[in-house]
Amino acid sequence: MRGLPARRFPALALAFGVLLVLFASAPAMASSYRYWSFWDGGANGSWSYATQGPSTARPADGSVQGFRFGVSKDAGDQSGRPRADADFDAVCSATPAEQGRKRVALVIDFGLPAEAPSGETPPGDAPRTACARVAPDATSAEALAAVAKPLRYNGAALLCGISGYPRQDCGEPIADDTGHKPSASSSSAPSSASSSGGSGGPSAGLVVGVVAVAALAAAGVWQSRRRAR
Repeated sequence: MRGLPARRFPALALAFGVLLVLFASAPAMASSYRYWSFWDGGANGSWSYATQGPSTARPADGSVQGFRFGVSKDAGDQSGRPRADADFDAVCSATPAEQGRKRVALVIDFGLPAEAPSGETPPGDAPRTACARVAPDATSAEALAAVAKPLRYNGAALLCGISGYPRQDCGEPIADDTGHKPSASSSSAPSSASSSGGSGGPSAGLVVGVVAVAALAAAGVWQSRRRAR
């Protein structure tokens, strides 16, 4: 570093060393989550990631709702959508309308074997469909409970299991070093992965540490200039 005064080396070296320690000690960030994602059916059989959780969403009569278990990097990862079309007629044509009740078509996709938790296997290769006939003000969770019990939730009301699958996991993070890659042919956090708590960004401690290092470096340069006067 020709031309840099020697008196500045201690401050810069110290700052660089602290920065290395901070990055070396920062925990590895999980980039993906394994969870039940929740989807709204749209026109032409399309899916869009739901903006509400199933416990608060109240679908209208004739709606299609989808649930997909798998591994996704973010809440709207389209590769994690249900692998069947959002087709109300195909699901509910055999379930007649009833006065004072609404019909909600449900597509339940248990995902791929490669996405299953260790020691578990999806209960079927193809998505299941069911037509729930429920009260007019019923939520999506209530419609799901009418056709796919048992459901399992955690303490934060995150949907963890449908029809008993999976048995234990709930929004588990999948670290980069596991080598797991969601299949592109599986056509996406906390229910959604966004509600599972993973932000994917740097930790607060790391950000504070970097700011502290920058302040330390600036102080060192200021001290060097002061001595040079």
